Amino acid sequence: MLDDSIKAQLAAYFERITQPIELIASLDDSEGAQQIRELVTEVAAVAPAKISARFDGTFERRPSFQITRVGHDMGVHFAAVPMGHEFTSLLLALLWAGGHPPKVEPEVLEQIRGLDGDFAFDTWMSLTCHNCPDVVQAMHLMAVFNPRVRAVAIDGGLFQKEVEDRQIMAVPSVFLNGVPFGNGRMEIGEILAKIDTGAAKRDAAKLNERAPYEVLIIGGGPAGAAAAVYAARKGIRTGIVAERFGGQTMDTLGIENYISVLETEGPKFAAALEAHVRHYGVDIITLQRVAQITPAAVAGGHATVVLENGAQLKARSVIVATGARWRNMNVPGEAEYRTKGVAYCPHCDGPLFKGKDVAVIGGGNSGVEAAIDLAGVVRSVTLLEFADQLKADQVLVDKLKSMPNVTIHLNAQTTEVTGDGQKMTGLVYKDRVSGAEHRLPQDGRIRYTEDQANVDLRISIIPSQFGESVVVRVLARTAEMRSLDAIGFESSLGRQHFLHAAHFHGQVLRPGGGVAVAVHRRLGGQLEERQNVAAPGIQEDVHVGVGLMRRGHLVFGDGKHEVHFQVLDVPVHGFFGVFAAVGNVVNFLNQHGNLLGLKL
Repeated sequence: MLDDSIKAQLAAYFERITQPIELIASLDDSEGAQQIRELVTEVAAVAPAKISARFDGTFERRPSFQITRVGHDMGVHFAAVPMGHEFTSLLLALLWAGGHPPKVEPEVLEQIRGLDGDFAFDTWMSLTCHNCPDVVQAMHLMAVFNPRVRAVAIDGGLFQKEVEDRQIMAVPSVFLNGVPFGNGRMEIGEILAKIDTGAAKRDAAKLNERAPYEVLIIGGGPAGAAAAVYAARKGIRTGIVAERFGGQTMDTLGIENYISVLETEGPKFAAALEAHVRHYGVDIITLQRVAQITPAAVAGGHATVVLENGAQLKARSVIVATGARWRNMNVPGEAEYRTKGVAYCPHCDGPLFKGKDVAVIGGGNSGVEAAIDLAGVVRSVTLLEFADQLKADQVLVDKLKSMPNVTIHLNAQTTEVTGDGQKMTGLVYKDRVSGAEHRLPQDGRIRYTEDQANVDLRISIIPSQFGESVVVRVLARTAEMRSLDAIGFESSLGRQHFLHAAHFHGQVLRPGGGVAVAVHRRLGGQLEERQNVAAPGIQEDVHVGVGLMRRGHLVFGDGKHEVHFQVLDVPVHGFFGVFAAVGNVVNFLNQHGNLLGLKL
């Protein structure tokens, strides 16, 4: 798994380990477990005198491995194969556990050691996410220096069921003691500020002691940094107060429009920017938001900048350089469904939407680039632009328009994010020319109610022998499963169908509503037999067929159109009940087929 060059680099780093550490793997028979075993074995073999490996771990999440100092029980866990962006996280965890000091301020380590409480962090991440390592490393840092902190870095690709159960739709996603804690890029200071209940008061007290500034800049992005440099060069006392240094660039992966550099990455650019600012002795205050600015009472006096933690900073001049919070649409439903369908990074979150329908808000360079990237991953992309034309570079626009699974709407004002209470299901936007309101289903999810029972459906369009087919998946239903008798099967016929379904060979059923049935039984993918069971008063060219093949698949057609119904992850004994619900969907489509452009 590790080539010779990487092993040589690791050997050089492991020279810094001063205390013996051990890797304890908790494995199962999965492919991921085999990869973890291989990785742990190879890492330990690089420095056998300092690192040992065991494979008798008892950690409840498998496959995984723990990094700990011999004789201790550090809560550093990887439920992942930490390669890609996370390889650095693995290396740092090994060094810290081995006694090598981290590059953080002593006050930060003291704050970590003084945390009061038990903290169990689960960080869901992706190996392709460039923001995840910061969060993973922050969690592991706390777990190394405080025995009451447990931190598990989880690769969603290894634990798909948990991803679905917890509805993880953005990375990094952090849970604290089983409860959602935060999402997106977070630094150690931000995390400590949230869990250390006394931190705000302590910070406020320290900030109140700061001497007045000649120039105080609010905002730590490129504009604020430039203002700080020009002010500090004149030899005057200058400060910056911001939530984080770097601003929006910290969320940007690739930057190619800065003069003097061919290309860079946002976090690298922000780091260089901060080093430049600190070179001139600028006082940088981060993790703070400004609540109020009060002008000086007299000419030449000091303005007062009040922070949300209650601290007050004085300054003779105040420069506001807060930029724009581009990631916020500021529409109803956005906050409710953030990380539940509302995502902000095509690189980090895009893979989570593979095969689904997504929308991108904004037609500038960032929006168009995001749409292009996503179009190669998801099923379809709809781009909504407020203006009457896309503002991106023409080469990007041309690329976007050439992609077959992209739809562009201009003069489109996003007005609402809709959902079912658990996750986002669609967008509402207004045509700024006609004033008409449109609802754009995301991933085609709708809710159909029959007999006071809710049936959640996902609808999409796919090519078929008839041109296009509508695929409807039953996602969930609130009512109890119906019996065979309840959906019209004779007991003898029902028993035969049940046996077919139990062996995942195929299945035939009557969906209700007096429709003829085509009975298909499939073995090894080959059609072996066909039986038509006529329903009175219905033409034979209208039929319903189903072939389960482990995931239910029902086809309704009239010779011109086809409607496919699929059922996901339903217990065998419940297939019939779900298909009974699907039978109601047939009636629903007959009544409301115009919603799908179909007439059945």
